Amino acid sequence: MTPPPSTLRRRLLRTVLLPLAATWIAGTVVSLAIAQYFSQRAFDRSLLDDAYLLAAHVQVDGDRLRLDLTSQEVDTVLFDPAEITYFSVRDATGTLVAGHAELAGTVGPGREHRASDLAFGGGVLRTVTLRSETPVRFDVTVAQTTHSRDAELRLLMLYSLLPQFALLVLLAAWLRRSIGRDVQPLATLRRTLEDRGLGDLTPVAAEASTRDVQSLATAINILLQRLDRSIRAQRDFAGNVAHELRTPLAGIRALAAYGLAHADPAVWREQLAAIAASEARASSLVERLLAVALAAEAESRLSLEPTALDAAVRDAVLRFLRRADDAGVDLGATGIDAPVWVMADPTLLEGILNNLLDNALRYGVGSEGVQPVITVAVAQHADGTVLSVQDNGPGAPRQQQLALAERGTQGEAGQLLGQGAGLGLALVAQYARLMNARMALTSGPHGRGWVCEIVFPPLADSRAK
Repeated sequence: MTPPPSTLRRRLLRTVLLPLAATWIAGTVVSLAIAQYFSQRAFDRSLLDDAYLLAAHVQVDGDRLRLDLTSQEVDTVLFDPAEITYFSVRDATGTLVAGHAELAGTVGPGREHRASDLAFGGGVLRTVTLRSETPVRFDVTVAQTTHSRDAELRLLMLYSLLPQFALLVLLAAWLRRSIGRDVQPLATLRRTLEDRGLGDLTPVAAEASTRDVQSLATAINILLQRLDRSIRAQRDFAGNVAHELRTPLAGIRALAAYGLAHADPAVWREQLAAIAASEARASSLVERLLAVALAAEAESRLSLEPTALDAAVRDAVLRFLRRADDAGVDLGATGIDAPVWVMADPTLLEGILNNLLDNALRYGVGSEGVQPVITVAVAQHADGTVLSVQDNGPGAPRQQQLALAERGTQGEAGQLLGQGAGLGLALVAQYARLMNARMALTSGPHGRGWVCEIVFPPLADSRAK
């Protein structure tokens, strides 16, 4: 079974403290080695001084050497209150002149003295051997136990390790506190997200002490905003479906009930034709609702490009010309004699023209005694390029125009228009926003008809965005 992963705090502490402890141990070993080296050099120098002092009292007596010191004088010269000192003097042949017979040392060729460790009496002695050539060649060896030196090294190790260990413990405590303080916002963020309800997508308030935690909180908030937009789009879609399909479904149900109440096949045929027309309108409405949802989803990946607005207007007018002729509407366009370019998405631009012309043909031809006229105009101004669709129909009050632009509205505004404005204008506003343009809905001259304007920013500004 795989063990659970450790916390970030523990991992950071291990990552920092383990290399630090290894470095501390290595540094301590090196420090002790250096201390031992220099203390041993001082110890050897003291023994060498004793050897020089003894060598100064070696005399030639005929063909033999003798040490011109009494035993008491030797004890005084070699006295050490903490250590036991041994010595020996040997001539060039290795014959013992004075001192301990078991103690013997050698000096390599070309060297004046040599220091080494010697096993002696079940212990270890530190020895220094001095070779003298005056008046004849002889060797003086001085050896001493190392109890005080070893004790000094142990004290040095103790006094060196304890402060460093205390500093390491203090550093570990400080690091634990600092790392805990820095990772605490992560724990707070986790608890905040765990305690949230399913529908709570408000931004997370993170008291970040580092830029990384702040970036994480910002990324989470951006994700929550995207989820909120997606959920609101789904709710709007569901609300639009429930609201907009209520009327056509009720109409279909009423037509079917009326047909079933009569036995005349002509009435059945008439009602079936009306049901088919209502179903077509409901299907068109569902397609528009889906288009609104898809437009919201496309916002993050939409790519704008220079598009010929005059050509798009010309194609749209030609598509709706036959329908306008059948309805007795004078459909025309102005301002498309010269090329006009805007930054747009061709598909969204076509959707804007289709919805505006469809709305104008549906709701802009209701005034009796007036020749219906719909005009698509393209004009260039200082603040951008304006695409407008104007009709001379009954129009609607300003407040209800704004309501229609907000979202597909029927109600009182729809009754004024005879059929209901549906979602066309809401879709146009959405498409315009996706292309960095804006929609303005106003009444025509003398309060008759509607004028819907789409204002595209100048081409250079669009590219900058």
